[in-house]
Amino acid sequence: MSELNAPSTPWRAEVIQDFARSELFQRTFQEGMDLVEETAGYLDGAGRQASKLLSRNAALAYAAESMRLTTRLMQVASWLLVQRAVREGDMPPSAACEDRYRLAAADVCLANGAAEGLPTELVGLLDRSERLYERVRHLDKRMYVEGEADEAPHPVLSQHDRLKTAFGN
Repeated sequence: MSELNAPSTPWRAEVIQDFARSELFQRTFQEGMDLVEETAGYLDGAGRQASKLLSRNAALAYAAESMRLTTRLMQVASWLLVQRAVREGDMPPSAACEDRYRLAAADVCLANGAAEGLPTELVGLLDRSERLYERVRHLDKRMYVEGEADEAPHPVLSQHDRLKTAFGN
């Protein structure tokens, strides 16, 4: 586990558990799993048929964007499943901080692709998955990264502690 993500204070574990037990988590989890299911149905059904009707360039763009869509949703689903494991007590919050359980592949998931000539339903799924990925990315940063700055010693308290030490108090 990287030191940056290590839950070195008890409040971090509380934040992770509080989120996992929240209504926000439940709604986000349900939205994510519903989108995964809807996307799988589309790509295996109507999307497959629609892709056969596309020009060569549009078919290449379709393939690239459907891979980006799948990657985004796999990242989100994995992250949400880890949070559910914390919620259900199957994983301690400290384990959820490990890099391997964190949201990844931002370079792929957030890259701008070509939507021109793609089926409207695919474009809609791409848009929804990107918004969901961004929300989960924001949650991930707030829960696992940004709090680290709060753990830095307060400069005034640090000076106060030095004075106490210097004067033996």
